[in-house]
Amino acid sequence: MAINVTMPKWGLTMKEGKVTRWYKSEGDPVHKGEDLFEVETEKITNRAESPGSGTLFQIVVPVGTTVPVGTILAVIAEPGEQPERVEGIQVGEVMEGAGASAEGRAAAEEPGEKKFVPASPAARRLAKELGIDLGLVQGTGPDGRITETDVRRYHEEGPAAPKITPLAEEMAKQEGLDISTITGTGEGGKITREDVERALERTTSIPLTGMRKTIADNMYASLQSTAQVTVFTEVDVTEMVRLRDLVQEEHKKDDTVKVSFNDIIILATSRALKRFPMMNSALIGDEILLHDAVNIGIAVSLREGLIVPVLHDADKKGLLQIADESRELAQKAREGTLAVDDVTGGTFTISNVSMLEVDGFTPILRSPETGILGVGRVKEKPVVYDGEIAIRSMMFLSLTFDHRVLDGTPAMAFLETVARYLQHPALMMA
Repeated sequence: MAINVTMPKWGLTMKEGKVTRWYKSEGDPVHKGEDLFEVETEKITNRAESPGSGTLFQIVVPVGTTVPVGTILAVIAEPGEQPERVEGIQVGEVMEGAGASAEGRAAAEEPGEKKFVPASPAARRLAKELGIDLGLVQGTGPDGRITETDVRRYHEEGPAAPKITPLAEEMAKQEGLDISTITGTGEGGKITREDVERALERTTSIPLTGMRKTIADNMYASLQSTAQVTVFTEVDVTEMVRLRDLVQEEHKKDDTVKVSFNDIIILATSRALKRFPMMNSALIGDEILLHDAVNIGIAVSLREGLIVPVLHDADKKGLLQIADESRELAQKAREGTLAVDDVTGGTFTISNVSMLEVDGFTPILRSPETGILGVGRVKEKPVVYDGEIAIRSMMFLSLTFDHRVLDGTPAMAFLETVARYLQHPALMMA
């Protein structure tokens, strides 16, 4: 005899559902209890199981269609049977929670709803006398119905051992997992491999304290109290790479001389800041304070978070001195030996993430500074150079600035100047 598959009712408030997937096609064999279709409600998306075995004779409701609870979605026929085809939307007998996993049914129910537990009148009477929640008792009667004997056994022996598949049991044993803490979503509440895997997904709670909390507070305050805008540019830094390599080759016998791309960027930025004093400023109250000194903060990543030691008077130092002092500041930061003067007085910040293989990002201002320069990785790629395709070293720069202090045009002009210095390092000497 043919079976009508209808839109199930998961929870008292469910009125309709949307068919989002059919796991079988017309003509495919189906077996009772296997996944047949997927339904999306206002609360959950869940798989529904086949209510019987046979052949999927007809799919009445296609994917993407929303229909009321009880609507006939498909017809399952016995082998060789040719039932009448269903035309249009028709309502059949509502399948109360049919095919929903234990997890799905729980999610669909309203908070505080009591799930109906099949039990004999005698079992209910005894459970009430003994103060036992029938939901905790494993039924051994037909279709899992709880009998009076089941209630007595629960009262005398306690909860029965959870049902679990052999694979899930072995996984739990190897991981030292207490299966009594796992909710089974398999047939009859059986614990499956997926249930064990979910239980093993642990979330570690880390208190937001110390340096991490300070960083969080400062970043949030910066975003709340300033008008931040970020602009980007891509720069051909082939000549910057050659300069770094030339300096390294010139001092290859001196282990104390090590020059990085970041050192050259600090040099270029310090020179550009002298040409654009508004970028080297701070908004204090209702006044813009123009700094005489160019003190560049260099973001250094530590295990505990980010710290920004300051290279003072960078505009007055040459490349080798910048490289030496920057390396010393980074070392002190990692050793935790920075002095107060090493982390105060900054007027502009550079955040370089090139070692992380990141092309670009939007840095957050270190209030009350007006600007921060973000530096991406150096990457070789084909570009148009002198009218021809050539492999060049390219890099993205991002500048975040406080739009309350200066407008976009001067900020972009500053970024363009830094880019030109990196593209043509000789201009820094002019």
